[in-house]
Amino acid sequence: MIFTEDDGIMAKNLVIVESPTKVKTIKKFLGSGYTVAASNGHVRDLPKSQLGIDVEHDYEPKYITIRGKGELLASLRKEVKKADRVYLATDPDREGEAISWHLAHALKLEDKKMCRITFNEITKNAVKASLKNPREINMDLVNAQQARRMLDRMVGYEISPLLWEKVKRGLSAGRVQSVVLRLIGDREDEINAFVPEEYWTLNVLLNVDGTKKVLDAAFYGTEKTKMNLKSREELDAVLKGIGQEQFRVTDIKHGERIRKAPLPFTTSTLQQEASKVLNFSTQKTMRIAQQLYEGIDIKGNGTVGLITYLRTDSVRIAEEADAAAREYVRQQYGGEYVRQASQAGASQKKIQDAHEAIRPSDITRTPVLVKESLSRDQFRLYQLIWRRFTASRMENARYETVSVKIGAGDYRFTASASNLVFDGFMSVYTQDAEEEEKSQSVLAGITKDTKLIRKELQERQHFTQPPAHYTEAALVKTLEELGIGRPSTYAPTITTLLTRRYVIKENRNLYMTELGEVVNDMMKRAFPSIVDVNFTANMESLLDKVEEGSVSWKTVVSNFYPDLDEAVQAAKKDLETVKIADEVTDVICEQCGRNMVIKYGPHGKFLACPGFPECRNTKPYLEKIGVPCPKCGKEIVVRKTKKGRRYYGCENNPECDYMSWQKPKATS
Repeated sequence: MIFTEDDGIMAKNLVIVESPTKVKTIKKFLGSGYTVAASNGHVRDLPKSQLGIDVEHDYEPKYITIRGKGELLASLRKEVKKADRVYLATDPDREGEAISWHLAHALKLEDKKMCRITFNEITKNAVKASLKNPREINMDLVNAQQARRMLDRMVGYEISPLLWEKVKRGLSAGRVQSVVLRLIGDREDEINAFVPEEYWTLNVLLNVDGTKKVLDAAFYGTEKTKMNLKSREELDAVLKGIGQEQFRVTDIKHGERIRKAPLPFTTSTLQQEASKVLNFSTQKTMRIAQQLYEGIDIKGNGTVGLITYLRTDSVRIAEEADAAAREYVRQQYGGEYVRQASQAGASQKKIQDAHEAIRPSDITRTPVLVKESLSRDQFRLYQLIWRRFTASRMENARYETVSVKIGAGDYRFTASASNLVFDGFMSVYTQDAEEEEKSQSVLAGITKDTKLIRKELQERQHFTQPPAHYTEAALVKTLEELGIGRPSTYAPTITTLLTRRYVIKENRNLYMTELGEVVNDMMKRAFPSIVDVNFTANMESLLDKVEEGSVSWKTVVSNFYPDLDEAVQAAKKDLETVKIADEVTDVICEQCGRNMVIKYGPHGKFLACPGFPECRNTKPYLEKIGVPCPKCGKEIVVRKTKKGRRYYGCENNPECDYMSWQKPKATS
């Protein structure tokens, strides 16, 4: 027990968090008078067996204890009885606020000394500070979450059965999921409808002042107009105009270019950069970031939360953390590297600006210091976050630039280069997509009197390329720009589309499957507003207003449901039934001789006989990768451990025991 200033007496305190991992981390910071327990996420939800919303009586939700949580709640009730004060310390967002509210009801805390506390990072200072600043549950946040949950339930429970009836059982529709599927479908339509257009480029290679230095200049146009060469005829006209004209320097411009230091990570930008740099899926990024936030056992320090809260749309940084970062940069790199003005870049919308950006909880805990305590993927993600945050407190990089215009008759060519004069933030962090800088060496000594001797004209034909398929990173960026979903929804939405087999991923690109096309087409025809980008973005805006307290959550729900129900009833009558054929394989059913087909179950693909129910034969589906087994020469197939981890083994197992965690390559 400890002495608390609030009560003036010895008190027992119970702190309830969401995750068991946090229990271990937070226990370390608090005295013996505190008991820390976990709710393991939500304890109450709408029932799975029914809509769970009374549409006849003011849209009252019906909450029940989640199956399997009864024993946990009983244990928490025992702890509540022993406690003088209960602190609800769930995550600092809508979802966390709702979990606290549900806990208060399930544990009947109304008559208890109940407080809500939040912290943006799981560190001793942050946790202790939150205990000194308790508050009541914010019902505006709770109601925003309730509204979102009910809207998602309405779409899922009203439309999914229709898909079962019209297409096949096991399909699902979702309020955000269906819009994201449409975005992927629209992009594929763009790609399929794309008609390539021809264009040409013209470059000239020039010897400088009779030396071996070669200057590569690109065709620009005339003195006043930039020209795009769209055909061979246009190119030939330029070549004829150039003829045997002498190439000469007509203009030289020297300047300076700045490359701005990056902003610290938000959820979206972290997912995008981790995908590009580390090749992480959005789901993997969020899973590892959650581990870093909740706490890692660091040698010599015990369990420590390494980063701040990972679901945020804000680039704001706490003053204390900002000052510490600038001081670290000053000591490690020198005063000239410290950024003087704070970076601009406030959130476009009031989304979750109460949070900070994602940053290390302690900048002096460098990636090298904790490397031994982290897994490879944890280290790589922590290093990315640490470098990005450190770079955001550093000065911009500066380049000297030179641009040269070269004339030949009436036409102009250009050449430019830049030279790094101050690396600034780039001494810590360079983004994956940095363009290569051309050296100034060739242009360094050029003047208007420099003699240029034509060496070679290089003409190339090109064709415009279609839009690229979405990658997970590009899709997340688009969702953020359009205002669809929120930081916590990007990863699970994409994962759902992949799990449902509406979309597949190959070489990072997302492709729509035949099943996805059918579902998308049906949603567009029967529920145009549900899959409308502007409608969905507007709904997110309304949920933000519920959070602000300016719109009633029941108003949002009651305006949404009648139109949805009307559309569902019309679709039941008007939509035709669509049959999706199962993929036929060359595996023969040994019981009846038919070619077996690929089916999808809860644990992935399996082979089944198409003669069901007369023939019920099934067997595991072994996905071949086109590589022979190095031991026996048969095919290598993808297998999974009992825990679901993928590995590669021989199809001739158990006769051949070859296995590898890494994907084997064919030897030539």
